Amino acid sequence: MSHKSFSSGRFSPRLLRLYPVYFLLLLLFTAVLPALSAAKIPCVWTGVEKIVAVGDLHGAYENFVEILKGTKVVDENLHWIAGKTHLVQMGDIMDRGPDARKIFDLLIGLEKEAENAGGKVHVLLGNHEMINIAGIAFDYAGYVIPEQLVSFLPEDYRKQREKDFAEHIAGIKPQDLDTNLDTNPDLRKYWQALIKVDPMVREKYKKFFNAVYKKWLLKHNAVIKINGVVFVHGGISSGYSTWKLEDLNGEVRSELDFLSGPVSTEHGGAVYQPRIAFDRDGPFWYRDLAYSDEPEFKGEVDKILANLKADAMVIAHTRLSGSPVSMEFMTRFNGRIWTIDTGISTAYDNALSALIIENGKFTVWRGNDEK
Repeated sequence: MSHKSFSSGRFSPRLLRLYPVYFLLLLLFTAVLPALSAAKIPCVWTGVEKIVAVGDLHGAYENFVEILKGTKVVDENLHWIAGKTHLVQMGDIMDRGPDARKIFDLLIGLEKEAENAGGKVHVLLGNHEMINIAGIAFDYAGYVIPEQLVSFLPEDYRKQREKDFAEHIAGIKPQDLDTNLDTNPDLRKYWQALIKVDPMVREKYKKFFNAVYKKWLLKHNAVIKINGVVFVHGGISSGYSTWKLEDLNGEVRSELDFLSGPVSTEHGGAVYQPRIAFDRDGPFWYRDLAYSDEPEFKGEVDKILANLKADAMVIAHTRLSGSPVSMEFMTRFNGRIWTIDTGISTAYDNALSALIIENGKFTVWRGNDEK
């Protein structure tokens, strides 16, 4: 562009002098907008008569459906019938099992139906959602199984790989290929091998997963409080108990949004390290509330709950095993801490359960109660 064309018409020296002002305003707007958006996502509710909380699912769609039916959250057609109830899914929908995507899609539909009925569906972010957003779930053996892999691949890419398998490995026409991994173990082994050795598969998976589900996931929280009860996937340690819940959730969203992008340590021109996502004392990973000796750790629990202005905390993440599902098995510190990961997934114990809090009273629904 010539000097003449630049300085004539719509462009003028006066406008150029204003560019720094416009630039500063733009920077201010882009800095403030995420905070304003985060502030619009509530994380505290009061006056809720009934809460149904369900622990880690790990792809166990059928078991989740059985829990929802058994607790009278949905009808036989999987429509919301729970009125003003709040359903809390505690995170870790992903990994180890086959049907995380089906669970996501069911919850997305139930969210709308619950809102229309005056209820609410809360999907908490767990460490397995975090590592899938970041694209590093593949680094953990057995997390992304072939069924989950193919469900989060772009259809055209999946079909091309199936065509390659049919023609070059199975020696058949693509239209004759059985794509059901339950009935075609050779195809399952093929996908399993690609998980381990083909970076393109991982890239396609991460890009598709984030394109379809990241925006929805980041509308949710890592920690919420209902009627004075805190719900969080791993737990809240004393260090994080002094944070405002809105700030904690906002920081988690910012970090996950960053981790969803290309692998990089640079963020805003400086070396960037997520503060919370990989912190073992953070809400995704903390286990002391589930493991610590009760008499010795009671003072710490009292301090954490006092800082949170909470009466109790419900956690998942740390799987209970070795005993039947029961209230005694799931509660610690005189009912102030509830651990509700009972191994619902088919990858674990098929121990179906839900915690129900109705008018302040805690009860446990067990799968065998309905049998």
